[in-house]
Amino acid sequence: MSNEQSEPFVNRDTPLPVVAVTGPDDSRPRTPTNDNGLRHRLSPSKLKDKLESLGDNIGRPESPSRVSDRMFSMLLSSVLPSQDLDDDEDEPQVKDRRSRKYVDRPNFSLPTMSSNFRRFNSRIGIAFVAQNRAIRLFTWRQPTQTVSFLLVYTFICIDPTLVAVLPLACCLFFVMVPAFLARHPPPPTHLPTDLHPLTGPPLAAARTVKPAPELSKDFFRNMRDLQNAMEDFSRLHDAVLAFITPLTNFSNEALSSMLYILLLCTSCLLFISAHLLPWRFIFLALGYTATIIGHPSIQDLLTTPETTTLLSEKEHEGRSLLLSLSKADIELETTSESREVEIFELQHRPLHDDLGEYEAYIFSPSPYAPLSPARIAGDRPKGTPFFEDVQPPRGWRWADKKWSLDLLSREWVEERCVTGVEVEIEGERWVTDLHYEELEDASPRGKGKGRVKRKEGGARGSDSEREVLRRAWEKGRPSRKGEWRRRRWVRGVERVPVNGGSE
Repeated sequence: MSNEQSEPFVNRDTPLPVVAVTGPDDSRPRTPTNDNGLRHRLSPSKLKDKLESLGDNIGRPESPSRVSDRMFSMLLSSVLPSQDLDDDEDEPQVKDRRSRKYVDRPNFSLPTMSSNFRRFNSRIGIAFVAQNRAIRLFTWRQPTQTVSFLLVYTFICIDPTLVAVLPLACCLFFVMVPAFLARHPPPPTHLPTDLHPLTGPPLAAARTVKPAPELSKDFFRNMRDLQNAMEDFSRLHDAVLAFITPLTNFSNEALSSMLYILLLCTSCLLFISAHLLPWRFIFLALGYTATIIGHPSIQDLLTTPETTTLLSEKEHEGRSLLLSLSKADIELETTSESREVEIFELQHRPLHDDLGEYEAYIFSPSPYAPLSPARIAGDRPKGTPFFEDVQPPRGWRWADKKWSLDLLSREWVEERCVTGVEVEIEGERWVTDLHYEELEDASPRGKGKGRVKRKEGGARGSDSEREVLRRAWEKGRPSRKGEWRRRRWVRGVERVPVNGGSE
């Protein structure tokens, strides 16, 4: 007699049901399809060529594993899209810089996919067994088991510290006790009053769990339950989205805003008063309610046409109440967000030409002030030479038909703390650089005088220029106009819809 007996975990009971969330008369397809398909790392045409090559050696006898490989390959080939779908070239590829010692993400491979699916399907039976037992428990197939569950749940709600005992108790009574009874089975013929033999040597082999053999009945039972579970998930996913999405995606901004305010107020209220609520009684009532609803008599009552109509009316009344509250208390802004953008018109003349005229140079987003970083570094101003080439910021469009000259030139100069310039408060509102030839600089002790000359570029030149401007402002030294002048133009812009283009 062998010391071990292998047996797979498979749901040999009734098949898992497919939950009808939207009713049996729903005309929508059971499995929603996506016309655009999914993105694949490999070309489907190349994969199908490989699949066709699998049928070259059909004449020779094949092993069961070979048959299962071909079967799953044909299954996967049927779900591949008919056209090649490559990754979006514009989408940035995020590189995983962690070591491959800890991270292994192989690309899509048809043999690997087929092998992993067969291994997964052979081992997923335990999940379906647990799901089927939970269904039997909450549908009152055996009322004694359901009542026992409610008693255990009651003890846990009364004393939540018993949750720590629950995993250990489940391991004892659902894992170890059945394993011991399997090694010490009762005799084939015994009276109902006979005790289970707990003494003596083991009479049967130890029970172990093994994957379901491929192409066996248990293997196809797992495929059946997996098929139904996927359908359940798809229907539940669609039902949840159909209920939650209209309320939370701000398609109706007034309704979603009202719901947001209600959730925010409730969260703040619970943050303050959550410790005052009788959570044990609340969880006890919720658990009993959820379990009692699964009773066949209650289910028959809930599925009557009168009850269905009543529930639909209550749901409609709740939505109508939210809509009326949102229309009465929420006022949405109907006008688009508007801002004001600016552009600086820069003009230039040679520094040595005192009598020369300023010439148009460029339209720049920055005023190119004397102490700006670009000016100190010796960089030329950036922009466009023509007014018509100035474009609104991305996501905005022009709200005004033309640019307007900013007549308050002193305000934007003071806001930016621009120094070393001459401001026109009348006329064309030019803000012109002031050029200081030289300044006498006294030593710290008052002995001797030095001469500081203006230098461009470099840290030493920037320090000298700052010193020149500071002393000129403090002592009122004579100056003349510099080589740059600018004035500010403004224009209104407004936001554009995300799906629309800028005009």
